[in-house]
This record gives sequence, structure tokens and C-alpha cells, in this order.
Amino acid sequence: MAIWLTLCGVTVFIAYLLGSFPTGYIAVKQLKGIDIREVGSGSTGATNVLRTLGKGPGAFVLVLDSLKGALAIALGYWLFNFATSQNIIPPTVDVKLWQPWVVTLVGLAAILGHSKSIFLGFTGGKSVATSLGILLAMNWQVGLATAGVFAVVVAISRIVSLSSIAGAMAVSIFMLLLRQPLPYILFGIAGGLYVILRHRSNIERLIAGTEPKIGQNLSTEPKQTA
Repeated sequence: MAIWLTLCGVTVFIAYLLGSFPTGYIAVKQLKGIDIREVGSGSTGATNVLRTLGKGPGAFVLVLDSLKGALAIALGYWLFNFATSQNIIPPTVDVKLWQPWVVTLVGLAAILGHSKSIFLGFTGGKSVATSLGILLAMNWQVGLATAGVFAVVVAISRIVSLSSIAGAMAVSIFMLLLRQPLPYILFGIAGGLYVILRHRSNIERLIAGTEPKIGQNLSTEPKQTA
């Protein structure tokens, strides 16, 4: 049991490191020579990269940040395949019961890593793209449905933060409607709340009517409170 628990712990930590990989920071540093945390919203996520460098780099970071989340979940599933093949899982462990819980912990670790990167002094993005990758890997229907909510809201409002918040609120509903395991439902609730909390400064600007829309360039403005 000790080996199994250690392996689970290591897997969760690796997922955190995956989430921590500072894609946006590296992209902006390499292409423009600046610290993205010092421009726009101060976030290292795809939206701030879009505002700083344009559509191409923004899309690139979006894909890579989503991939980080998907790889973390793949790692969680791999853990059980590896442990089963090597007879590491104790006979008392119910794989069907354990797997969703471990995968959920892996997903939460990746989200935390993206927003609190160990490589950036525990700063980072708002975990939206990484969360999308996690959802697509957990259950593609939930992931696509959440992406659909995001797309509809952004098409109407042209405000990325509002769309992200709407998607975060919808996740747990889709988890329930598609009858996902309890750990995944709890992930939808916890992950969604965390993403919303990461957008608290955006919420303040939404209320004040000062939140920027797509196409507004904030790269030359002082950093806002993230």
C-alpha cells in the first residue's frame, strides 16, 4: 500500500509540474523580450498573450496550455494501467472507485500549477485553457459542451473573461447531466469556483463596465491587478 500511495503522490506532483510549465511567459519572453506579468492583466494565459502578441501566439499558447491539462489527465489514467501491469495496486484497492478520485486530484493539481507556477514564483494564468484540456480528457462531451458555452458568450459579448466565467459555471451542470462519477462532479464544482475566483478582478471591471473586449490592445497599459 505504501508504494501505491507514493506512486499516486508522485503522479499528482508531476501533474502540478505539467500545469506549472509557463507557456505564455516563455512565448512572450522569446518573441518580445518582456515579462508578460508586467503588461495587460498580468496573467500568463492565452488571453493576455493574445493582447500582447496577437492571434497567432495567443492561439499557440491556448493549444499548449490545453495540452498540459490533457496530458495531466492522461498521466492519471496511465498510472492505473502501469500499476495494474506491474501488480503494484494492493488487492484491497477498488480500481473503479480509486481511479476517478486520483484523476480528479491530478486535474486539480494541473489547474493549481498553471495559476501558481513553481517556475514563476507561484504566479501564472487563470487556468481556463488548462481546465478545458482537462475536461476534454476527462469526458469529451463535457469539454465540448463547456467550450460551446464559452463560444456562444464570447460571440455575443466579445468579452473573454465573461465567457470564461460562464463556462466555469456550466461545467458542474454538464457533469451532472452526463451522469459523471461523483469525483468528476466535485471537480467541476471546485475547479469552476477556482477559475471564477481567479477572475475576481475581471468581475470588478465587468460590474464597473471597464472590462476590455476582444481586439482591445492592453500591451502598453500598466499591469492591472490579477
